[in-house]
Amino acid sequence: MTAIAAVIGGLTGWRRHACALVLGLIAAGALPPAGLWPFLFVAFPPLLWLIDGAPRARTAFAAGWWFGFGYLVAGLHWLAYPMLIEPDRFAWMIPFAVGGLPAALAIFMGLATLVTWLAVAPGWRRVLILGIAWTGFEWLRGTILTGFPWNLIGYAWSENLAVMQLAAAVGVYGLSLITVWVATMPATLAAQSAPRRVTRWLPTGLALTFFAAAWIGGAWRLDANPTALLNDVRLRLVQANVAQKLKWEPGQREANLLRHVVLSRKEGEAPNLIVWPETASTFQIDSGNAAARVVAEAVPPGALVVTGAPRGNGLPGAAYRAFNSMQAVTGDGAVAATYDKHHLVPFGEYLPLRPVLRRLGMEQLAQGGIDFSAGEGPQTIALPGAPPFSPLICYEAIFPAGVVDLDQRPAWLLSLTNDAWFGPGAGPWQHFQMARMRAVEQGLPMVRAANTGISGVIDPVGRILSHLEINTEGVLDAVLPLALERLPPYARFGDLIVFTFGLVGILMVWLSGWRRIST
Repeated sequence: MTAIAAVIGGLTGWRRHACALVLGLIAAGALPPAGLWPFLFVAFPPLLWLIDGAPRARTAFAAGWWFGFGYLVAGLHWLAYPMLIEPDRFAWMIPFAVGGLPAALAIFMGLATLVTWLAVAPGWRRVLILGIAWTGFEWLRGTILTGFPWNLIGYAWSENLAVMQLAAAVGVYGLSLITVWVATMPATLAAQSAPRRVTRWLPTGLALTFFAAAWIGGAWRLDANPTALLNDVRLRLVQANVAQKLKWEPGQREANLLRHVVLSRKEGEAPNLIVWPETASTFQIDSGNAAARVVAEAVPPGALVVTGAPRGNGLPGAAYRAFNSMQAVTGDGAVAATYDKHHLVPFGEYLPLRPVLRRLGMEQLAQGGIDFSAGEGPQTIALPGAPPFSPLICYEAIFPAGVVDLDQRPAWLLSLTNDAWFGPGAGPWQHFQMARMRAVEQGLPMVRAANTGISGVIDPVGRILSHLEINTEGVLDAVLPLALERLPPYARFGDLIVFTFGLVGILMVWLSGWRRIST
C-alpha cells in the first residue's frame, strides 16, 4: 500500500486531476439509488494521498475541486431534465446546470482539501482535519446563498438503515463527519513513519471498531423501536403521475384535477386525510370557489383533502404576491388551513438578481414568469382527525434544521412534492432518501406524497412501511405511525452536536502535537 500511495501522491498535471475526478465519480456510486457505500473506502484514501503529495496550496485545492466536480456531476446529472420540459426556452441552460453548478459547488470540496493540506502533517491527524473541514464546508454549502445541501456524504448510508441510526444522534452532517473519518483512515496504513506495525494499524483499527459498533448499535436501536401505528388515523396518498409537460397545459389542467378526485374516491376503508402532491391543483383554491368545490368532491364525510396549490395574495400588479402552498379542504369546499412554502428553489421558483439575469436571457422555470414569495417559516398545523403535523413542500425536506417549528413540535412530517421535474434518473430516489433521513433525525414519521413518485410512509426510525413506485399512477392507503416517545439527541440539540464533535477532533490534533506544514 505504501508504494501505491507514493504513486498516487506523486501524480502531476492532468494525471493528478484525472485521478481526483475518477475518485469523485467512484464516491458518487455510494449515493442513492445505487447505495454502494463500500465505494467510499475506495475513493477517500487515495484522496488523502493526493493531499499528502501536493507540493503547493493550489495543487491541494485542485485535488478536492476535481474530486468534488466528479462527485457532483455524477450525482446531479438529473438537473438536465427540468431544462427539457420546455426545451425551446431552457435547453441552452443544460451545460450551466449539469456542469456549471457542480463546478461552483466543488469549490467547497477544494477548500476542504486546501485547509487539510495547510493544517497538519500526514497521518491520522490529517484524517481528522479532513473530516472536520469536509463537513464544515458541506454545512456552508447547505447554508449560504439559501443553501443546497443535496447529496451530502452522509446520505451514502441511506440503504444501510442500521448505520443511518447515527443520524438520530448527530444528524446528517455528523454522519458525514464520521463517514469521512472512517472511510479515509485506512490511508494511514501506507505511512512509513510508524515504528511498529501495531502503531500503523491502530488508527484504522479504532475507526473500523467504531464503525462496527455504530452498525451494531443501530441494529439494536431498530430492534428496540418496532413500528407502532396510530390505528385510528388512516391516510390515502394519491399519486396521479401527471407528466410535467401536461401539468400546466390549458386543455389539461381541469382533467388533471379531476384525475386526483377519481383516484381519491377509490373503494376501501374511508380515510381521515387524503393527501395530494405539490400543486396537484394548478388552480387557486379559495373557500367556496370552483376549484375548492371540485376538490371537495373527493372528500368523504368527516375527512379532509390536503393538497398543494398555487396561492395569490392580492390583485395582479405591484402588490400581488404568489405562494407555493399546501391547503386543507373540507367536504363543503372550505379551506381549513394554509401553509406557504418558505424555502424556495432559486431559478425554479424565483429568479435571483432578477434585473441583472433577465438581461442575460434567464428566467425561472416555474409557471407564469412570476416569482413566488416565501412563507413565514416552519409551522405546526392541527387538523381534525389527525395529530398536528409539520408541512414540507418539495425542496424543504432536504434542510435538516428547518423541518419543524421548535416551539410547537409536531407529531409527524408531511411532505408534498412534484418530482416530475427530476425525470426518471437518480433525482427522485435521492430526494426520497433525504426525506427519510429527516424522519430518523427527528424521531417522527414521514408521510410523502409525490406526483410521479416516490410516495410513501416512513416510520420514525427510517423504515419504509409502504410506497408507490416511481412513474406509476396509484393510491396508497396507510395508517399513520406513531412518533418515538423519547426525543432523539439531534432533535434536541441540532447541529450543535456535530460542531462539538469537530471541536473535540481539533483538540485531539492539537494535544497530540499540531505541526503546520510549510506553504
